[in-house]
Amino acid sequence: MARKYVIGLDYGTESGRALLVAVDSGEEVGVAIENYGDGVIDEVLPGTGQKLPPDWALQNPRDYLCVLETVIPRVLQESGVSGEDVIGIGVDFTACTVLPIDGEGTPLCMQDRWDANPHAWVKLWKHHGAQPQADRLNELARKRGEDFLARYGGKVSSEWLFPKILQVLEEAPEVYDAADQFIEAGDWIVLQLTGALVRNACAAGYKAMWDEGYPSNAFLKALHPRLEHVVAEKLRGEVVPAGVRAGGLTAEMASRLGLKPGTAVGVGGIDAHVAVPSSTVTGPGKMVMIMGTSLCHMVCGEEKRVIDGMCGVVKDGILPGLYGFEAGQVAVGDIFAWFMEHCVPGEVAQAAKDEGTDVHGYLGRHAADLAVGENGLLCLDWWNGNRCILVDADLSGLIIGLTLATTPAEIYRALLESTAFGTYKIIKQLEQGGCPIDELYACGGLPGKNPLCMQIFADVTGREIKVAASDQTVALGAAIWGAVAAGKAAGGYDSVQDAAQKMARLRNKTFRSNLENNKKYQPLFAEYERLHDYFGRGENNVMKTLKALKRAARS
Repeated sequence: MARKYVIGLDYGTESGRALLVAVDSGEEVGVAIENYGDGVIDEVLPGTGQKLPPDWALQNPRDYLCVLETVIPRVLQESGVSGEDVIGIGVDFTACTVLPIDGEGTPLCMQDRWDANPHAWVKLWKHHGAQPQADRLNELARKRGEDFLARYGGKVSSEWLFPKILQVLEEAPEVYDAADQFIEAGDWIVLQLTGALVRNACAAGYKAMWDEGYPSNAFLKALHPRLEHVVAEKLRGEVVPAGVRAGGLTAEMASRLGLKPGTAVGVGGIDAHVAVPSSTVTGPGKMVMIMGTSLCHMVCGEEKRVIDGMCGVVKDGILPGLYGFEAGQVAVGDIFAWFMEHCVPGEVAQAAKDEGTDVHGYLGRHAADLAVGENGLLCLDWWNGNRCILVDADLSGLIIGLTLATTPAEIYRALLESTAFGTYKIIKQLEQGGCPIDELYACGGLPGKNPLCMQIFADVTGREIKVAASDQTVALGAAIWGAVAAGKAAGGYDSVQDAAQKMARLRNKTFRSNLENNKKYQPLFAEYERLHDYFGRGENNVMKTLKALKRAARS
């Protein structure tokens, strides 16, 4: 019997990729990557040169199709695998990345009538042009006592679905009227593959306030009279959890991709969330940390708990049958990169070069030589605001304890420690809210690149950290869900537990907490919490004052 394979389609912010994976072992047979032709559209609209307002971020859905029709044939050709042996496809996407489509599923921006209207294009996840709409939504929800607000840390983001739809309605009502549906880009790709309109519970739950239903018609009407029936009119499609077979590959698409008609296609998911099973986690109480420029924390529980400051709690949002809790830090690796780029003196860079290493490696080695507390510094990790648990983008970074004798290595260690403190604060908040966390798992770019950072995280949290073996955890996660969608009868798996057991694995090296260091970190963390509440909960609003003065000076 021929070996069977699945494909994980992973759509990121700048590019998309196809990962070809053997179903029996999780072996990553091949990968193909393609950049988006138009990338992130945040200055001018392609074709017309129309200047976009500040805080806009659009994309071209043609780029998504180009990726689809390029990477799958390429990965098959380069790996020598026949499309006849591919039994399933899983899809992940950034979110909330949303676009208006007509009744045939065609994006409005791909039609001559609408291609010059920026509201007809894809609004990328980091489109922040709907902030006024988000502010009004939050104010109305607080005034009405809407229970959905508490599930999302007390604040709905401008990046999410309803603020973006409201922006279209208010600023381009003609586009709103022309749209048969507003759809997540990940669900749109599934629609292109199968012809089936389904909405994934992950994006619906975390980005559209869905919880066995969207916000009430009464609330939406109060937000804008024309939104009263938006769910029935423009958000049609069943909301289903990961692992469900959305449909089979259409004959036309199969011919274009070099695959079999009817090949199983799974329901889509958010990029970070699909990395949970590919990190070997398929049950409650195990937190997965996707660690890179930012950090996303995900853990599942058996009971629904509304926990202050979390990004959301969604049934079936991460794993079927469980409640998925999401939290996050908006800057982690970005903080370290900022320090390297702007704050490291030339002699340090030269010393690193003389030692045959990079600046990260040089500072990391010297920072590792410092005992806990020896640098005399403490930081707040808010260089790009606070996502959890304060949910406040107007907060900023802080370093306290600087002297004329402070060294770059000491500051570097303090920055690493601050991000670990931020994660520990989130863990404590979840546990105090009734969501126990027994184990930590890590994936993403940082675990393999910065061992000192990982050891500090282990020491601060007092927990061993296990690391996913794959460097492609997101795409592998999508592939795992594709294998579940295919099912055992087709050569896949009937449960995510069975799929992850065979297809996911961990690295041999783990990061074990040093009990002595953990004890020494407790008084430092106590001071972190004091600073956290002092600057983050309104006692001292100097950070907001400084930002206001900065904006005024630049206006």
